[in-house]
Amino acid sequence: MQLAVLSGFLLAALTPFLSSVFHQRLGWLIALLPAGLAIWFASFLPQMLAGEVIIHEWAWIPGLDISLTFVLDGLSFLFAMLITVIGSFVFLYASEYLKGHQDLHRFYMVLLAFMASMLGLVLSDSLITLFVFWELTSITSYLLIGFNHHEASARKAALQGLIITVGGGLALLAGMVMLAMIGGSYSIQTLLTQGEVIQNHPLYLAALLCLLGGAFTKSAQFPFHFWLPNAMAAPTPVSSYLHSATMVKAGVYLLARLSPSLGGTEAWQFILPLFGATTMFVGAFMGLRSTGIKKLLAYSTLMALGTLTLLLGIGTETAMIAFAAFLLGHSLYKGALFMIAGAVDHSTGTKEVPELGGLRKAMPITAAAAFIAGLSLAGLPPLFGFIAKEMMLEAVLEGSQLLTYTLILAVASAMLGIAIAGVVAIKPFFGELKKTPHTPHEAHWPMLAGPVVLAGLSLFFGLFPQFAGSLLVQGAASSVAGQPLEVSLYLWHGVNLPLILSICSLIVGALLFWRWDAYRRLIAVLDPMIARGPEAGYFKFMDGMVKTAEWQTRVLQNGSMRNYLSVILMSFTLLVGYTLFARYQMHWNWVLDFQWHELIIAGLLIAATFIACSTRSRLGAVAAMGVVGFAVALIFILFSAPDLGITQVLVETLTVMLLVLVLFRLPSFVSLSTPMQRARDIGVALLTGGLMTLLIMITIDVQLFPSISEYMVANSQPLAYGRNIVNVILVDYRALDTLGEIFVLALAALGVYAMIKLHPETDPGANTLAGSLVLPEPKIETQQSSAAAQTVSAEPASKESAV
Repeated sequence: MQLAVLSGFLLAALTPFLSSVFHQRLGWLIALLPAGLAIWFASFLPQMLAGEVIIHEWAWIPGLDISLTFVLDGLSFLFAMLITVIGSFVFLYASEYLKGHQDLHRFYMVLLAFMASMLGLVLSDSLITLFVFWELTSITSYLLIGFNHHEASARKAALQGLIITVGGGLALLAGMVMLAMIGGSYSIQTLLTQGEVIQNHPLYLAALLCLLGGAFTKSAQFPFHFWLPNAMAAPTPVSSYLHSATMVKAGVYLLARLSPSLGGTEAWQFILPLFGATTMFVGAFMGLRSTGIKKLLAYSTLMALGTLTLLLGIGTETAMIAFAAFLLGHSLYKGALFMIAGAVDHSTGTKEVPELGGLRKAMPITAAAAFIAGLSLAGLPPLFGFIAKEMMLEAVLEGSQLLTYTLILAVASAMLGIAIAGVVAIKPFFGELKKTPHTPHEAHWPMLAGPVVLAGLSLFFGLFPQFAGSLLVQGAASSVAGQPLEVSLYLWHGVNLPLILSICSLIVGALLFWRWDAYRRLIAVLDPMIARGPEAGYFKFMDGMVKTAEWQTRVLQNGSMRNYLSVILMSFTLLVGYTLFARYQMHWNWVLDFQWHELIIAGLLIAATFIACSTRSRLGAVAAMGVVGFAVALIFILFSAPDLGITQVLVETLTVMLLVLVLFRLPSFVSLSTPMQRARDIGVALLTGGLMTLLIMITIDVQLFPSISEYMVANSQPLAYGRNIVNVILVDYRALDTLGEIFVLALAALGVYAMIKLHPETDPGANTLAGSLVLPEPKIETQQSSAAAQTVSAEPASKESAV
């Protein structure tokens, strides 16, 4: 199963090489991977029918106890089948839709990585790996939405989607950490058994809100819904895949996966139906006022995502079955309709519905597939969408909280949804033939295979719902419910309240479709209010963030090193000092015991520090700081740290030598600090130094954990075969840290070598900066030159004095 997930990334890496061999047939070759994965996943159907849960575990980072574990149960099986089956048709579709595009191989690469990321997301058992794949879907969708990067609208839409989904991902990460702390594990299978513990924990509400923040942004729930219609700037194959089987359903999948452990509480049953029903209605309302066929379908996806969230919030057995059925039905008809929208645009040169009409004669197969898929979107018999809608209405009628609110919005959305289906599936193909930029013609078979098969499955599952119920819906619904469910789907349930509501919605929806133009003119009065909606808030937030960044750059990052250090040190002193004195009880019973040679070293250190701060000479300041460094080295040696002492001596010697060589050629200070600046700097230094001294003295008397030195002494020779404990720590216990230090030293050595050996006068192609740092031989200055060097000037006194 790990190979099934990672195969998409592997093939994506090989795509540039395969492109030079297979050229235009590369899409057909790539489509074999998701098709083969679909067949492989289908081989697990007997286990899924038996209710088994298949777990594959591979140690990823054993030292951190992190494993790459994948789980296949009814829910992940349904998603995996949708991702692979629809994915194979999308790759076929893209091979014809983007035929001849210069960046087609780049498109295949990102789309393969996107498919693999979504597969990894739905199959992951660990919250850590799920989050990794979650963020990969955000990154790859950003690249796909902005595929036509020469268009400003594509770049804008891609960035908007990335910011919203990644921002929600940060909330999701916090929720996952809290959930793991409550449940005691990052394994989802373990967490699903800890439902009572999780729901009774004080952190439950905080974890739930963070998880909902990640899920709502990913699945475009209100008020984060606006990024999804804007993502229609992506090529149609991306839109088809994004809306039918992949990214936008990731948030819904997460909620469904965690429903057994998080669901059933008052917060869950209030928040999810509230936002789900609102999103469902907003998507239907905004969709019917749109004229672009892709925008119409995008808003209808919002309606479906809100419906799925609503059903998860209701949480009854009927709602769980309706969730799985609606998920399957929506994926089938939405994948088909988006491909049909692309075929119409590709054939006629326009995707505006008012400019289309009478295409059924020129595009008969497309028209038939559109009509069948449109009936499923409208929820009319004998399509599977009708069965899913009936079960949705039945589940809403069973809801306890917000029953009136959700029922009204569900019926209103059903009415608007029928009108949207009519606009998408009937208006472009029936009526009078309209003149379009291109002469209409039937699409080639790679663009028709997906719509025909998916629409055919909608019809087949509608006529024979027992196949969908037993093969796909039952396992998924049982996984979401956390217990085995018996699923019986029927096309005809008799005359009941859901059927009556469906008939009413059909009548009103048909009226709205008939008077679509009048409806759009009527609701145009709401355009000013809509323009001030959540999307306007997003742009104001982005503008505010930019202004805040400009302000803090101007105030904090103004190029003054003194200002940087002052802000950092004062922030540290205030925060740590407040915490130390306000939250911890101080004990001032320290006994200070000094010996005379220690007092001499301390006095030398203080005197050198005072000279370094008060001298007007650069060389004097460097020499004084060297004395400070050597005094610190003596302290290390006196207190049994000879290795630190030797390191300190070497570093101070090298630093003083290099600074003297550079500063010897410079004039005196151009300007000195004002008395006010020096007073401020002295205050900051004293406060920071005093706090650090206090912390060190407190730390001496505090031991939160047993000393690790005994472990090092006992295990140095048996485990690392070394008796020099310091060497063992550096080479074995801190191997990566030491490797990093070696790399830094090697890099510094290369830099020094470059500065020494590369001379501009002997090597014209050498780096000018490296050559300019090679200093001339120092000369003994006369009294006159020394006096000249004291001249205060903003310009260097000579060429040699410039660095």
